[in-house]
Amino acid sequence: MHTDFDACVRAVQSKDARFDGWFFTAVLTTRIYCRPSCPAAPPKVENMTFYPSAAAAQQAGFRACKRCRPDASPGSPQWNERADMVARAMRLIADGVVDRDGVPGLASRLGYSARQVERQLLAELGAGPLALARAQRAQTARLLIETTTMPMGEIAFAAGFSSIRTFNGTVREVFALAPGELRAREAKGRPAATAGSIALRLPFRRPLTPDNLFGHLAATAVPGVEEWRAGAYRRTLRLPHGPGIVELRPEADHIGCRLWLTDWRDLAQAISRCRRLLDLDADPLAVDALLSADPVLAPLVAKSPGRRVPRVTDGPEFAVRAVLGQQISTAAARTHAGRLVKAYGEPVDDPAGGLTHLFPSPAALAAHDPAELAMPQTRRNTLAALLDALDSGDLDLDVGSDWQRARAQLEALPGFGPWTVETIAMRALGDPDAFLPTDLGVRYAARDLGLPGTPAALTRHAAAWQPWRAYATQYLWATGDHPINVLPTDHPQPEGASR
Repeated sequence: MHTDFDACVRAVQSKDARFDGWFFTAVLTTRIYCRPSCPAAPPKVENMTFYPSAAAAQQAGFRACKRCRPDASPGSPQWNERADMVARAMRLIADGVVDRDGVPGLASRLGYSARQVERQLLAELGAGPLALARAQRAQTARLLIETTTMPMGEIAFAAGFSSIRTFNGTVREVFALAPGELRAREAKGRPAATAGSIALRLPFRRPLTPDNLFGHLAATAVPGVEEWRAGAYRRTLRLPHGPGIVELRPEADHIGCRLWLTDWRDLAQAISRCRRLLDLDADPLAVDALLSADPVLAPLVAKSPGRRVPRVTDGPEFAVRAVLGQQISTAAARTHAGRLVKAYGEPVDDPAGGLTHLFPSPAALAAHDPAELAMPQTRRNTLAALLDALDSGDLDLDVGSDWQRARAQLEALPGFGPWTVETIAMRALGDPDAFLPTDLGVRYAARDLGLPGTPAALTRHAAAWQPWRAYATQYLWATGDHPINVLPTDHPQPEGASR
């Protein structure tokens, strides 16, 4: 969008928050870059220029605005909507792959040469993978500087910088303040983070209807790994440098987030995974505008605009849970998953609740005896085949995976029908167009709404909902009487049919 100068100018002059994260406004006279909704007076049109990423603006010599904090705006929805190489690269960079494995590691994960990755990112985003990772490190550093009392040397390495000198130079260049000045400027009147934790606000594009989002996560929570407590969804996280715990609370204009991390180097990755879990970088206006064109869906969208797709923090974990949940109730699926967690999960210490374990890794589960699971032999075989594919690395269900390749690999495994494959595509892979016409909840909703009753006919009707059929599914599910559709209370929710 940054190439449409007139459209960008209109967005800036109207302070339109819908475009935050889509592009960045750089002011030639002040050498500052902002988000479109910056509260400051709009600059003169002749002094504006636009960039597709914060990294590109920084690379061009602009510093972040101190008022609107453009580095903290919602991410571009493109990276979760698209399946091409650039979008996959952006998801992997957000997950810290460049910091951990360098550009060669990123290219290897994508199946391209480092030169091809560099060229395509530069062409579309105005910055290569190193610059994009540097911008993320700067944002992580700012969060730690402003919200913790950690020494600056520890922050430098926690944010991923190779030296304190590089850390100091980057912070001064991006924010026009030394690290100590940045802390002093923001610390006034703010309580420091509690020991071992950090509290954040996760922004999103409005509107957002939280009932099915948090309801789904709470109703399907695996004991020991997830819980709903004191108005918040909580879960353990498997992160590159150690386990973590997150607490996510719906608020009117943001998601309250508190993280407990074993290693602060995992902060950026943890935030990225939480945003992905709650689908916070979605573009609800674009989704709802298209779905509202269907007279059947229009009243549902008008009643509860901005529904999100409840996604996951760990693709392989969800695939295992999808197999466990085939053709059984939510309660039975949670029981099976809870047994696996107790037997093979890694223990964690939860300072604020009742979480006890990480969900077991594919490697740990691959060593288990399938006979220990109270399920049909065919489903045991399905789980064993999935675990073998995940453990060997043949099947990639992580954030940078190729959606269509993953679908084809899942379909080739025994016991993986359309429902299981599309459920994984919707929630684990993040495909916004995944669709489940055979799902009972979808079929009941279609019947009650007067939509076509057979999966084939419903699929033909749903062609008009593309590329947002995963969101249409949320609106259809929300017509049913099920705990997944209700913002939980602090009391136990009744169990219902499988989702």
